[in-house]
Amino acid sequence: MHAAVITAYDASPVYGEHPDPVARGEHDLVVDVLAAGLHHLTRSKADGSHYSASGVFPLVPGTDGVVRDSSGRLRYAALDDTELGTFAERTVIDSRRSIVLPDDVDPVRIAAAMNPGMSSWVALRRRITFREGQRVLVLGATGSAGRMAVQIAKRFGAAQVFAAGRDATRLGELSGLGADRALTFDDVAAAADVDVVLDFVWGEPAADAMLPILTARADRSAPLTWVQIGSMAGRTAPIPSSALRAAQLEIVGSGIGSVSPRDFIAELPELAQAVTAGALDVKARAVPLARIAQAWSEKTSERLVFVP
Repeated sequence: MHAAVITAYDASPVYGEHPDPVARGEHDLVVDVLAAGLHHLTRSKADGSHYSASGVFPLVPGTDGVVRDSSGRLRYAALDDTELGTFAERTVIDSRRSIVLPDDVDPVRIAAAMNPGMSSWVALRRRITFREGQRVLVLGATGSAGRMAVQIAKRFGAAQVFAAGRDATRLGELSGLGADRALTFDDVAAAADVDVVLDFVWGEPAADAMLPILTARADRSAPLTWVQIGSMAGRTAPIPSSALRAAQLEIVGSGIGSVSPRDFIAELPELAQAVTAGALDVKARAVPLARIAQAWSEKTSERLVFVP
């Protein structure tokens, strides 16, 4: 079969022949890959910047995808701790980390949406106690995951959703997806009285935004839950100690490890249903897997999806 292979952290993927996968465990299934998204998680695991990167090479990247099993059923599968990912014609999945999909789904759309969508979906459902009527600020709302977070927060009953980002053009699109107000990072204090921050940026931008938000709150004793989901601006953030004393702030993380695989999988059928029904707007572009070397570092507002 053909697959994309990475041989070192600083190497780009190379498309070529690769040995066929073999099922070894009781729950393993050898499947045909129909579509696999190029996510930030995929890139960061491949270059070693993500905390879950294994450092084992050669590596076939790809953390999830839409696959077809030997009985002909479509599945969405999430992969973890494996050197044979979904950027291949065939791979091995753990059936317990997959869900069966309807036959009429669009594999490219599902593959594009599930990873960025589940980040905020699972955070609001499984990591914190989110209540209908609460107010949400999305930091990094112009990326794929942030863009979906705006829609998901509204879907879960947020009374107000503030969207903060740097790309003015993409910010302008978010009002049509449910954002009540779009803000630059310099203006985030206007969202001071939110109940939840979904943070996809971290780094200095998050630290710089934290104090203005906290000190501008009408009631500093009102709880604010800051959910750290992504780290597009940096893996560390220089948070001043006063941020933890100036208001009732709780910082939590949401991701692999802080949420169990079982809890992630439990949320996927409803998310897939929302994507299939068109309830969540998805920007996706299919790319032949053979073109992975050219597409690997491409900057685009669409979620690239590789198809064998």
